[in-house]
Formats: sequence, structure tokens, C-alpha cells
Amino acid sequence: MMILYSGITCPFSHRCRFVLYEKGMDFEIKDVDVFNKPEDLAVMNPYNQVPVLVERDLVLYESNIINEYIDERFPHPQLMPGDPIMRGRGRLALHRLEKELFVHVQTLENPGATAKEQSKAREAIANGLTMIAPAFSKNKYVLGDEFSMIDVALAPLLWRLDHYEIKLGKSAAPLLKSAERIFQREAFIEALTPAEKAMRR
Repeated sequence: MMILYSGITCPFSHRCRFVLYEKGMDFEIKDVDVFNKPEDLAVMNPYNQVPVLVERDLVLYESNIINEYIDERFPHPQLMPGDPIMRGRGRLALHRLEKELFVHVQTLENPGATAKEQSKAREAIANGLTMIAPAFSKNKYVLGDEFSMIDVALAPLLWRLDHYEIKLGKSAAPLLKSAERIFQREAFIEALTPAEKAMRR
């Protein structure tokens, strides 16, 4: 059985919980207090971060690596595109999300970040989301009409916009409409921890 070591408010852990519930398989989630980490976490992950996935003698960390492994191990429903060209585009989209948005999420999640650093991070995320929003006026999801791993990766940030105090203008409406579609998925709702549910009233 797969065991996921997951932070109860960690957006990267949230991604992995979402995929596990989408797959509807047997797994165990071990909640980790990110401010009081268990000693064995640093043994499993040299960066001493969650999420960490353990299956027998396999130990994986980094949410996108974990999720792609789960997707290949349990291919139904398939979340990475089957077509090599679309899969390449999907991987590139995941890479850009990390470089352009989630690097700033890490700043917002860092209790040691200054108010100025956090303000700059909020602005960068708002600008980045506003830039990609128009694509959603034609598409239901990031890669078109099919829900995919890229939507999984983006969803925890969209869920946390109020929590992070990120304000988006009217031009982001198509993106927010897509977000609401994702938030209504049964797996997304099941994957939320009580602390995450409390982030949106």
C-alpha cells in the first residue's frame, strides 16, 4: 500500500492527495506537522520536506514526480496525456507553473519571509494568473477540454487565493470559472483537510 506523508496545509501535498483520490485506490495518508517534523522525514527526503510517497522500498519526493509515478502505476483515469506531443506540452506547463508561480507560493508558505518578499510574491502570482486567464475563455481546463495533471498542479494555489490574500481582476474570470469546476470534483473535495476547508468560507 502507498503511504503519503502529507502536510495538512501544504499545497504541494494537496496535489498528491488530489491525485490519490482521483485514482480511487488504497492508500494511507500520514499527516505531518510542518513546524514539528518527525525525525524520519529527513531520512526519507534529504530536503526534509513533504510530500513524501513510500511504497515498499520505493521512496519518492517532489509532488510532480510523485504524481507522475502514481499516474503511470494506476493508469485509470489517466491524468498525463497519452499522446507524446500533448504529454510534452503538459510537462512543459508543469515546469512553467513551478518556475513562474509556485516558486512564489514557497515564499508565501515560508514563515521567515519578510512582508516585502511576501508582497512581491503575491504580485507575481496575481500577474502570472492574469496572464494565463484568457486561455480559459476557450478551454475548460489548462490543456483544453480534458481534466489533466496540470489542473491538479494548479488547483491548490487557486483554492488558496483568499488565504494568500491574492486579488485578481475581472480579466481573470475565465480562470476562476475553471477553478470552480475543479473544486466541485469529488476527489478534490475528499482530498481537502479540515484546515484547507477553512481557507475558503
